[in-house]
Amino acid sequence: MFTGIIEEIGTISKVITKNESMELGIHTKIIASDIKLGDSISVSGVCLTVTSFTNNYFHVDIMPETFNNTSLKYCQVGSKVNLERALPANGRIGGHFVSAHVDSTGTITAITTKDNAIYMNIKINNTSLTQYFTHHGSVAIDGTSLTIFKVEGNNIEVSLIPHTIKNSIVGLKKVGDIVNIECDMLAKFTVNTIQNITKNTKINKDFLYQNGFIG
Repeated sequence: MFTGIIEEIGTISKVITKNESMELGIHTKIIASDIKLGDSISVSGVCLTVTSFTNNYFHVDIMPETFNNTSLKYCQVGSKVNLERALPANGRIGGHFVSAHVDSTGTITAITTKDNAIYMNIKINNTSLTQYFTHHGSVAIDGTSLTIFKVEGNNIEVSLIPHTIKNSIVGLKKVGDIVNIECDMLAKFTVNTIQNITKNTKINKDFLYQNGFIG
């Protein structure tokens, strides 16, 4: 479990690409300070397992499912990635609950600046996810916890404050770049639970209206 509060920007120092899998070596300073074999690390929003490490480096394997459904397949030596260690049981939730299980990728379609903020429009490549986005709801972009300010079809708009711009790779992105998208976990559980209940019972919108639950 993660929070979407990025601890460090790491640098890809090794890439081994196979048909539908990869091995990545990532240079780090903060993350490596207490890393252990088997630790879960969010790498640009993707939960990966540490398979080896030194005092300034760790290695991860990327399986075909992750390779085919995230932006990590575009990584090259020198690429920057967001890094976050798993949330300790006594840690603070500074962002929102993030599983680092990517739901889809998105394409940045517009970037504009307004005063001290950067507004970013992102087209979600999986249109079935639109039910999980809501105005002022949460979304993880490359593992960064952000607030949604606009939803139009399968397009969302988020805003980056100066701190996020400086301390996350999202601030380095350009129009046309691909980013990892994770919908709000609580929104997914709520929507899917309601859909399952209404599908298997007589409870529907008309029933709720007739019995005074909604107006």
